[in-house]
Amino acid sequence: MTVIEARESGGPEVLVPGERPVPLPAADEVLIVVEAAGINRPDVLQRQGLYPAPKGASDLLGLEVAGAVVAVGEDVTRFKEGDFVCALVNGGGYAEFAVAPEATTLLAPDGLDAVQAAALPETIFTVWHNVFERGGLQAGDWLLVHGGASGIGTTAIQLATALGAKVIVTVGSADKAKACEALGAVRAINYTQEDFVEVVREVTGKHGCDVILDMVGGDYIERNLKAAALEGTIVQIAFLKTSKVEIDLMRLMMRRLTLTGSTLRAQTPEAKARMAQAIEERVWPLVTAGKFKPVIDSTFPLLEAADAHRRIDAPDHVGKIMLKTA
Repeated sequence: MTVIEARESGGPEVLVPGERPVPLPAADEVLIVVEAAGINRPDVLQRQGLYPAPKGASDLLGLEVAGAVVAVGEDVTRFKEGDFVCALVNGGGYAEFAVAPEATTLLAPDGLDAVQAAALPETIFTVWHNVFERGGLQAGDWLLVHGGASGIGTTAIQLATALGAKVIVTVGSADKAKACEALGAVRAINYTQEDFVEVVREVTGKHGCDVILDMVGGDYIERNLKAAALEGTIVQIAFLKTSKVEIDLMRLMMRRLTLTGSTLRAQTPEAKARMAQAIEERVWPLVTAGKFKPVIDSTFPLLEAADAHRRIDAPDHVGKIMLKTA
């Protein structure tokens, strides 16, 4: 099969085509013919040599795929050959075939094509776990999302709004602000022109945000403490700036805040299986009802993965960047 390999650490140019044997599914895995695969920020970090694949995982990039099941392991009971699925994989998505655990494989929602289905797993698992499970977001709460125009951001806006929360986002341009507000954000804050702490205070009537999802880090970490509501939760999922900062935690103590964070790839198979079940029960009905639709910025052929990475590195993309094998 054709695959895309990162033969060294570096920029998009290190991604080159290669050939490898088609993998065989383990007892609890399915083999998927990859029709489409998503590109995510962890792929970029792995390409740069900053996020190595965990032990036992494929060294190939790619954490989400969609396509037809072509083989199943001996212990698999939920899927059969021919099922159209999307899956969260632990690497190996930039290829014509990929194996996926049965526990993190889901029947693709009705009405979606392969590109749309492949855009779902990584961002939905991330948002569901961090915003709703760790953050405890409830209907009527205020959610602040940094990076509102990203794949994570566009997913969080739609899911939180569909489940009754009110969303504020930060973005870097007027075009991105317009796109986020069209998806349901109450207010998109252009961080190049406005102070998000002041705008949050104004928009929420001095309440603050009950949950904050941050992928920026750096000076945002202390500013999040100021933007959070009493007994609010701040969830850290990445550091586009830096993870090493000096902050005054007095506000955290006085306002009874929770500062937490997680990575998805390192979660146990059991934890991912639990998330998958919740997503199937709570999120998939929203997708089939048209209340959530993945936002696709652009799609590239598999062999043009380097160009796709140049696109995700660009500051003006909105939504997901995808690969398609045919």
